[in-house]
Amino acid sequence: MALTLIAVVLALVLGHVVPGLIVLRRYGWFVGWLQALGRIFSGTGAWAGRVGLLVAVGLPVGAVAVAQWLLDGHAYGLPLFLFVLAVLIYTWGPRDLDLDVDAVVNARDNESRRAAASALFPEGGEPTIEGPSLVEAVFRCALWRWFGILFWALVLGPAGALLYRLVSLAAQGESLKVLSPSQGAAARLFLSLLNWPVAHLMTLGLALAANFDGVLAAWRDWHAQGGRSLDAGFLGAAARASVVCELAEEEAYAIDGPAQAPALLELRDAMSLVWRVLLLWLAALALVVIAGFVN
Repeated sequence: MALTLIAVVLALVLGHVVPGLIVLRRYGWFVGWLQALGRIFSGTGAWAGRVGLLVAVGLPVGAVAVAQWLLDGHAYGLPLFLFVLAVLIYTWGPRDLDLDVDAVVNARDNESRRAAASALFPEGGEPTIEGPSLVEAVFRCALWRWFGILFWALVLGPAGALLYRLVSLAAQGESLKVLSPSQGAAARLFLSLLNWPVAHLMTLGLALAANFDGVLAAWRDWHAQGGRSLDAGFLGAAARASVVCELAEEEAYAIDGPAQAPALLELRDAMSLVWRVLLLWLAALALVVIAGFVN
């Protein structure tokens, strides 16, 4: 866990210091891989369902798991550390969430703002620039780009990071277009399963980093209103409630300054809360690592 924690911090720092690393995050090979397997097993009924998707994702993930196992225990862990760092850099993101949020905030008009906001809605559909929708979009992107990768890397190592990234790619975007309808449904189901524990831990972090009572009430209300068991919609509800509390506190201590649209204020506060939750996660992991060394 210590190696993974250091690798995560380095991946975050390098992502900001060397923004050109984004060019390394290309997943066209996965689309080609899905197409190739589809042609090879086109006459096989099992390929069109969950089994086919598990094979398509499992083979590259298995290759990374084998490399992880082979590198473990050599040269004081340095080869494994470099491998973990490389996989995290590759699977993190792929876009910089800060830059995407800044592009929306700094847009000059509604048309350009809507175009910039499309990066926050990778699942498709018409992007909206209303405050609550933008808040949910920021936390959804944080789940897909940061926290899902971090959680599964901690649980399964670099193979877990690649597993999450490939499943999330299969559930949306170009990869989804080459899958059969049943495979697409399976990809969305698998992504929901991977997201469920991560979203709950994010919600807990949000409760600790923001307004605990507001987050708890939003979580309860979402489930009381019939929220589905594997749906992570409670995270968006908790995020909206937290932003409302943050804006209320800011208004109570407001100082005259340049006016901003309410939606942009909500978007700014949402990004600030995402950073606070991430720092809280990293601090908790650091305490676990330190406690392990002490024991």
